[in-house]
Amino acid sequence: MKHLIDPTDLSRKETDEIIALGEEIIAHRAEYSERLKGRKLATLFYEPSTRTRLSFTSAMMELGGNVLGFSDARNSSASKGETVQDTIRVVANFADIIAMRHPIEGTALAASEVSPVPIINAGDGSHSHPTQTLTDLLTIHRERGSIDGITIGFCGDLKFGRTVHSLIKALSQYKDIHVVLIAPNELRLPGYIKRDVCDRLGIDYRECTTLEEAIPSLDILYMTRVQRERFLDEEEYERLKDSFVLNAAKMSLAKPDMKVLHPLPRVNEIATDVDDDPRAAYFRQVENGKFVRMALICKLLEWKQDPAHDMPQRPVTSVPEETRCHNRKCICNTERIPYRFYRSHNGDIRCCYCDSKIPVSE
Repeated sequence: MKHLIDPTDLSRKETDEIIALGEEIIAHRAEYSERLKGRKLATLFYEPSTRTRLSFTSAMMELGGNVLGFSDARNSSASKGETVQDTIRVVANFADIIAMRHPIEGTALAASEVSPVPIINAGDGSHSHPTQTLTDLLTIHRERGSIDGITIGFCGDLKFGRTVHSLIKALSQYKDIHVVLIAPNELRLPGYIKRDVCDRLGIDYRECTTLEEAIPSLDILYMTRVQRERFLDEEEYERLKDSFVLNAAKMSLAKPDMKVLHPLPRVNEIATDVDDDPRAAYFRQVENGKFVRMALICKLLEWKQDPAHDMPQRPVTSVPEETRCHNRKCICNTERIPYRFYRSHNGDIRCCYCDSKIPVSE
């Protein structure tokens, strides 16, 4: 069965099919108004969400389907101690497809292991957010006409930003991609993503520390929030924060057709004087999220029984019996989930659920 847990679960062909269907739905919305009449989507949101939850709800309703679920774990049996996997076993009796968000990393993968219906990861901690990635890809495609060949700058929190990690993984399937990483030293892109994705798959990238240095070369600028709480030194944050605020003056340095994306919500990293610039695509990006989720729901239900669209399998590697994942926010450390590990392309042992590197004596 096909689930969407991580962007790498989709082949380039499958991603392109979803984007093409999203474009088709935008062009012919009325033709899809009853496409999923009688089908049900369960939205299981264990942590707050505005855009993602409402986007899924709106997507299913525009397809003629129904929505059930919860937007607060306190309103579910989780408050009584029910495990995520047991919740999935129960809810799958009432729904044809499930979208879930959870603060614990690896939760969506654990859910997919027991689910008889497709699972969509709507965000698992700081790990992955694949439907935001599809939203980003559809937006780039609509704004630029193509994804291949772009130069994209990621600005802000590149260390903890799950949207950045997910999009870089997805872009690795496209041709002639150039990435510019714009961040303070404290929030640079993790080394394992540079090695396992950029270096291994041949994505050209460079790093810089100011927007002014990067912006003239960009086709797409992907803004994220520089988070004060990530800095140990308040003076260092105060010194750096304005380097990562996009305003009209900095936009004057950009190409006439550069587009600005942001997963939202923003705080102060994009000044309001950018909002009326036609290159600001972040509010159009929100609407694209609804359309791409409509396409994704349709495709996952279509692919459900098609073995040609089964999930890619990551080989589990053998490790000493006492090996544990030390990530306290990993599902295998919060619920009764067996530890499982894989060997990355550079030889590291990593947790199957949260991708944390595991120190192993071999």
